[in-house]
Amino acid sequence: MENTTQKDKIGSLHSIIQIIIIITSIILSIYFYQNFPARVPMHWNVAGEIDGWGSRGFGAFLLPGILIAMYFLFELTTRIDPRRERYAEFKKTYSIIKTAIMLVFFCIYIITSLASLGYSVSISFWMPFIIGLLFVVLGNYFGKIRSNFFVGIKVPWTLSNEEVWNKTHRLGGKLFILGGLMMMFMGFMPIVVRMPLFILIMIVVAVLPIVYSYFLYKRLQK
Repeated sequence: MENTTQKDKIGSLHSIIQIIIIITSIILSIYFYQNFPARVPMHWNVAGEIDGWGSRGFGAFLLPGILIAMYFLFELTTRIDPRRERYAEFKKTYSIIKTAIMLVFFCIYIITSLASLGYSVSISFWMPFIIGLLFVVLGNYFGKIRSNFFVGIKVPWTLSNEEVWNKTHRLGGKLFILGGLMMMFMGFMPIVVRMPLFILIMIVVAVLPIVYSYFLYKRLQK
């Protein structure tokens, strides 16, 4: 009972943090809309150069809108997932994952908005650093995620076998941490190295756990 109560308190704390993030982003969006130029940068290449533009309203309100949708989507998944009873087993972890993802989107919103206002912000440094930090945080909690249909490495072999799920997520967590650390220091690397390295990290993090889960499942079946 005590452990459940503690998890409930942690979940409530994270819900408050998530709501604060949303409210703050809405307040900032009004300020940014009033101060943005008519055209704002919306995308940067690997060198930190602007290669995409959007309207003032789009730049001010897009990410706050995504944060709001994300909050309700996270809440919805725990209700419509056929394995929704499993969420109680990793309630604290799920709360941390939600907060971490929303916080990263909020930080990206702040950084890109400051750049749109003309401040000297190194997008090529901060973007991979923030995303890499998210990978490190997620990797630390991957091993605690329990079998479900929305969060984690959801392939037929992990969803069919609890042991495959657990071992695959432990491997995935280690890969996420390693890949995240590499991304955090990507801003110090030569520009020509960044994109190939980023693609390599994405391939390893996305593909290797799936391949591992397949062969592990086959081995356990035998």
